[in-house]
Amino acid sequence: MKHAVLATVMAAAIGVWVVAEGAASKALPLDNLGLEHLDIIVPDPAASARFYSRLFKSALHQQPVRDALRYFVLLGDLPADRQVGYIAIGAAGQRQPAIGHYCVLATVYDRAMASALQDAGFGIAGAGPTGMWPDPDRLELQLFQPPAGLVTAAVPSPLQTERDGLLAPRGVDHMLLRVSSLEKSLPYYRMVYGTAAERPRDANGRVWFHLARNTRLGLEEAAPGQAPTIAHYAITVATFDRSAFDARLRELKARVLLSADEPDVVRFTDDNGIILEVKAAS
Repeated sequence: MKHAVLATVMAAAIGVWVVAEGAASKALPLDNLGLEHLDIIVPDPAASARFYSRLFKSALHQQPVRDALRYFVLLGDLPADRQVGYIAIGAAGQRQPAIGHYCVLATVYDRAMASALQDAGFGIAGAGPTGMWPDPDRLELQLFQPPAGLVTAAVPSPLQTERDGLLAPRGVDHMLLRVSSLEKSLPYYRMVYGTAAERPRDANGRVWFHLARNTRLGLEEAAPGQAPTIAHYAITVATFDRSAFDARLRELKARVLLSADEPDVVRFTDDNGIILEVKAAS
C-alpha cells in the first residue's frame, strides 16, 4: 500500500512539473495581436500635446500621474470598450526626450515567459505590474492582453489647443529599434515573436518582424558611437493632402527628414526632436 501511495504522489509531482514546463514552453513565442500603443517622454507634456493636436484629427485625453498630467493622442475613435491605440505623452523629468516604450497585445500574457527567457540565458526578471519587458539593450516592450486599450482613468482633456489636425490616424504601423548588435539581439526577438515573423535583412541591413494587424517591428544595428534606442515610430493614417501637410509641418517648425529608404512615408521630428513617420493606409 505504501508503495502504491508513493507511486501516486510521484506521478502527481511529475504531472505538475510537466504542466509547469509546458506552460513555460508555450509562453513564447507570443501569440501576438500586433502593436497597440507607444509612449514618449518630454519636458513639457502639454506643449507636446498641443503639437500633436495640430497633426492628428483625434481626441485628446489626459490622466493625472503624480504631480503631472499624462496625455493620450487617440489613434482612432474611442469605442465603448476603450479598445483603441494611442500615443501617450508623459513627463521626462531629468531624462532626455525619447520614445520610452512600445506595447504589443498578446492573446494570453503569460508571465511564464520570464522563466523561458531566463532558461535561454537572457537573465530577465519577471515584469512588474505595468508589464514591462526589457530586451538585451534595456529597450522596453510592454505586454498586455485584451481587454487593454485606453486606461479607464484617462478622460477627455480640456487643454486649450487649436485641435485643427490634418491627419486621421488609424493605428501604429511600425517601430524601429536601434540595437547594439543584431547578432546578440536576434535570438531574443526570434524567441519572443517567433522565426515565422522574421523577414530577411532589407537593403539597409534591417531585420523586420511582421506582427498581427499589419504592424511591424524593425531592428537596425547602431553605428559606432550610437546608443541603443527606439529610433522612430510610424503611424498609419487615412489618405491625406501632402502639400497641406508639408505646409503644416513648416508652420510648426518641424524638421522634415529624407526617407529614401521608405519612400511611402513622411518622416519628420516633433517639437522635441523625436522622429516619427506617417504613412497613408493602402
